[in-house]
Amino acid sequence: MKRIYLLAAALLSLTAVTAQNSFGQIQNLIPRDQTGINQFDVKKDSVEFKGISIDLGAAFALQFQAINSFNDHNSTTIPSTVNGYRLNNLSNNLNLPTANMTIGAQLYDGVRVNLELYLAARHHNETWVKGGYLQIDKLDFIKKDFLADFMKYATFKIGQMENNYGDAHFRRSDNGSTLVNPFIESNIMDSFTTEPGIEVYYNRNGFVSMVGVTNSKLNQNVAEFIPGTTTTALPDQNTVVSPSILAKLGFDKQLNDDLRVRLTGSLYHCANTSGNLYSSDRAGSRYYGVMTHAAYTGVSGAVTNNQTADLQGNHTTGRFNPGFGNWATSFMFNPFVKFKGLEFFGTLEVASGGNKKGMDEKRTINQYSGDVVYRFGANESFYLGARYNVVSGKLATTDAKEININRLEASAGWFMTKNILTKLAYINQNYNDYSVLDSKGNPNDLYGGNFKGLMFEAVITF
Repeated sequence: MKRIYLLAAALLSLTAVTAQNSFGQIQNLIPRDQTGINQFDVKKDSVEFKGISIDLGAAFALQFQAINSFNDHNSTTIPSTVNGYRLNNLSNNLNLPTANMTIGAQLYDGVRVNLELYLAARHHNETWVKGGYLQIDKLDFIKKDFLADFMKYATFKIGQMENNYGDAHFRRSDNGSTLVNPFIESNIMDSFTTEPGIEVYYNRNGFVSMVGVTNSKLNQNVAEFIPGTTTTALPDQNTVVSPSILAKLGFDKQLNDDLRVRLTGSLYHCANTSGNLYSSDRAGSRYYGVMTHAAYTGVSGAVTNNQTADLQGNHTTGRFNPGFGNWATSFMFNPFVKFKGLEFFGTLEVASGGNKKGMDEKRTINQYSGDVVYRFGANESFYLGARYNVVSGKLATTDAKEININRLEASAGWFMTKNILTKLAYINQNYNDYSVLDSKGNPNDLYGGNFKGLMFEAVITF
């Protein structure tokens, strides 16, 4: 209740400010409606600065899920000391509604600030700050037309924000904000992180470039990580001191009225990390409770908890985290082609990492994804799409096998207005070459795993 009062007070304060200023005079802002689809990186516009202006937006999403999970366990694969093992029987029902809020302000000509909140998420049901940043597109606050020829094409973003690794995160579902995603869920190996730092963009005549650096932390503190004396000592993600390096280079051009072509390559590297890039999403996946087990008595005689009951602690079901313990280097290549209403978007990602202390030698995980979407009708209000996604590679050294996960998702969507979208999707995801038992000798939920079914999603964004 206290949070509601504080939010109401904040909105009243914004209203009071708006009485003296105005909404809508925000420069270089990517639209949060249908017109913002396939807008990558940053943009430049000619919106006139008319004093301090306020930007207030929100996004809401709700799904109906009808998905079932299966695996290959039977009486011969389950140890005799395990009693009552089975995957959870998931009901067909509504998921937890999710919501985002965006609060921003145009502070000066070419300078704006942005704050993003998760009002309700699978991992954090309470209000949670996603991040905030300052975007600088002009340096007139130093001197009129200072470096104007350079700033015509350059942008600086500074803060704790969604870091710009790859292009796939521009088409992913971000809690309540899912309008830009023609499908229900993001990639199986979902690259997304919000580390504080700075990104510098320079986009000119189709040439796309970005370089950035972060401190590789999610929750900030000043404590220094001091390596332990044993090989088992690993750094905590919030005390890592090595920076993360990001870079992007590519080409993006509207060649004629009908054809747009974009191709980018991206890099993320940190020499001392806890794997933030694939474990930082506090919103969670769209596939609630898939491939989780009911409570049962394990080989140790202890009761293994029902995983569905803990949606917050087990919020990434259906995704894959490579689990790099101490360092990581990832490359992503993204082709995008749009010809009239037909568009193709692809992801080729190579992620390598391990543990310097010898517990986990260098491993490489590969991800391939391709989707085809056809948009049609007045203002492309309808679309049909299909995506195929594969992840393969070696798990930690305790498991010598290379695993493979693949997902097929077919989707149909209708933009009722440019701010309201409904989607219907069929999903079929398979787990191959997982071991029969986990490290504790209990049945591995992913052994011969599969989940499939239908999902419906309604989205409102403004």
